Amino acid sequence: QVQLAESGGGLVQAGGSLRLSCAASGSIFKANAMGWYRQAPGKQRELVASVSSSGRTNYADSVKGRFTISGDNLKKMVYLQMDCLKPEDTAVYYCNFNFLGYDYWGQGTQVTVSS
Repeated sequence: QVQLAESGGGLVQAGGSLRLSCAASGSIFKANAMGWYRQAPGKQRELVASVSSSGRTNYADSVKGRFTISGDNLKKMVYLQMDCLKPEDTAVYYCNFNFLGYDYWGQGTQVTVSS
């Protein structure tokens, strides 16, 4: 069984920073890709950033230049450094590991950015 646990969410003022962490445990080895998604109230879940097993990163246009994803496949960890946060970044953030073609999700962590 695979479990993902996020941490690092919270309340921050616009312009501030937060760092999200996600730890995977269980029968998961080298993930094909690791990523962060978010879902705001009334909106669909969207990709924020991802990193492949080869280190290639991908970002949503709305966060390019402000967010940085990093991952450590050996440690089964993925991180999201969020700088210059905006109120529109407010959402529940979910980490994702893709392993053997299957997506595993964390329970989500709330990020709230006040104006």
